[in-house]
Amino acid sequence: MKLWNKYKVTSIPSLVFVDAATGKVVCRNGLLVVRDDPKGLEFPWGPKPFAEVVAGPLLRNNRQTTDSSSLEGHYVGVYFSAHWCPPCRSLTRVLVETYRTVKESGQKFEIVFVSADRSEESFKQYFSEMPWLAVPYPDEARRSRLNRLYGIQGIPTLILLDAEGHMITRQGRVEVLNDPECRLFPWHPRPVLELSESNAVQLHEGPCLVLFVDAEEEGELEPAKELIQPIAEKLMAKYKAKEEETPLLFFVAGEV
Repeated sequence: MKLWNKYKVTSIPSLVFVDAATGKVVCRNGLLVVRDDPKGLEFPWGPKPFAEVVAGPLLRNNRQTTDSSSLEGHYVGVYFSAHWCPPCRSLTRVLVETYRTVKESGQKFEIVFVSADRSEESFKQYFSEMPWLAVPYPDEARRSRLNRLYGIQGIPTLILLDAEGHMITRQGRVEVLNDPECRLFPWHPRPVLELSESNAVQLHEGPCLVLFVDAEEEGELEPAKELIQPIAEKLMAKYKAKEEETPLLFFVAGEV
């Protein structure tokens, strides 16, 4: 179970490639690598820059295209979703409002939809509801490379990137649901979170520390946050310096 937790495996079969010299993850979605590169021509399958992986034409739902270079200098949400998935459709409705709110605030922000639909017709129907960009459905190779790049194991998943293409958070779904007014955009990771219905899914993704407090009113959790904040910040800084995800998440919780 230690390896399951370390590599955040949530489903099987799962194949993770690791650099034996450093212990760092090379690729979380090895099954797609084996499928897409059976001859090992791209070995050792290390991560590539987002701009390189996404390079090519992107669609708008009015059938116009734009080059991926138009994303330069923008915060980018990479949205893995599909019409057949009910949680995806629910998130999409919220995300449309989030997208408009952020754009209206003057932020340079764009979303790229990476479809997991089972047919092009389904893709077109679903994409017609979206005001952002999409990787063309027939470009299966590019969609697969983006899945590999971020080790996608389930949908919906929303990855947030900064203007240089570096990952801000894998928890875009949780952030969007928790912050409908987008006050915390672009949602940099916070050392300590308040446990809620929408972010409780993170409890299943790896080790977590939850400090339960006898609190019923807003503001009563702040002393608890302040208590564990220095520990969480120190751990976050340590793993950020190593360009790794923090292995332990910190929460405070009141009445549940």
